[in-house]
Amino acid sequence: MVGLGNPGPKYESTRHNVGYRLVDALAARHDGRFRIESRFHGLLCRLLVSGQDLRLLKPMTFMNRSGQSVAAVVHYFEIAPEQVLIAHDELDLPVGTLRLKQGGGHAGHNGLRDIIKALDTRDFWRLRIGIDHPEDRSQVVNYVLSRAPGDDEGRIRDALDQAERSLSEVLAGEFQLAMNRLHGDR
Repeated sequence: MVGLGNPGPKYESTRHNVGYRLVDALAARHDGRFRIESRFHGLLCRLLVSGQDLRLLKPMTFMNRSGQSVAAVVHYFEIAPEQVLIAHDELDLPVGTLRLKQGGGHAGHNGLRDIIKALDTRDFWRLRIGIDHPEDRSQVVNYVLSRAPGDDEGRIRDALDQAERSLSEVLAGEFQLAMNRLHGDR
């Protein structure tokens, strides 16, 4: 499972880093620790969750170079792309909305664009975490690199909690059950 984000304290609580926040929460919940892995250009944490071996990755490249880190882990551990879940921010979903899907395009998301290029496939899973879209298209960069205000932050936290609760279903391959839970009205 890969949490997308940008490294460094400047970006820590931004909308763009919701993927990082999810894998951080999972590691904390299961007493895992991220370790610097320079060969993977990121931080890696290994967990045993519901009897399943799970690796959490936080690429330490910036968002638009995430594929370098993801591909390094996938190739080293011989992981099929269909066994990879990328957690990322999604401008096209209302704040706090979750969508789980396999495959598809990048929808303008530079992290996904780079991962698709590096893996040479679109067939990985995505956990899309809604952050909404600014009214003015020219404000997208500032918007994703800023913190969400109080109400929106609360919705994001609720979504991350809900995503954590669905992890055992995802690990068991019960994707339809996880989708039903995640896509339900909130």
